[in-house]
Amino acid sequence: MSLSSVRAKKALEESNKAFVKEEVHLPTEAFSETEMLLHWTKYAKRLGEKGFRIMESLLLINDPVLSGVAITLELPNEGSKLDFEKELKGLLGYLHGHLHNHDITIEVIVNESVQNRKNFNDQDRYNRLHEINPNIELLRTTFGLDLDA
Repeated sequence: MSLSSVRAKKALEESNKAFVKEEVHLPTEAFSETEMLLHWTKYAKRLGEKGFRIMESLLLINDPVLSGVAITLELPNEGSKLDFEKELKGLLGYLHGHLHNHDITIEVIVNESVQNRKNFNDQDRYNRLHEINPNIELLRTTFGLDLDA
């Protein structure tokens, strides 16, 4: 250490003491859950238009729940949560700006509950297709199709 480095260090400390950080007041306006959902879906659609389809689907997989200024989103697995957290800063910035509230936080909950999926047989599939489009019966009778084949 030389005397000039000690003087430079003291000068730097003195200049830091003289610097007063300006206090910034960020807006914290109230907003409703419908406003939040509107901007949430707009952001998701914007990501989809840019080609980020996975993020769009993660944002739209469940409706987020608002309690105060905390937004809770439920995702199906840990991988989805990691993908979502990569885009979290952009989403928070968008919501802070459009909802005029910088206290907003987002919490992600992973719900890996296993859903029992029903095994469908041919008759069940046919009944479902018939509900969607009744003309399928005409197709089946015209071509002599049988479900038991």
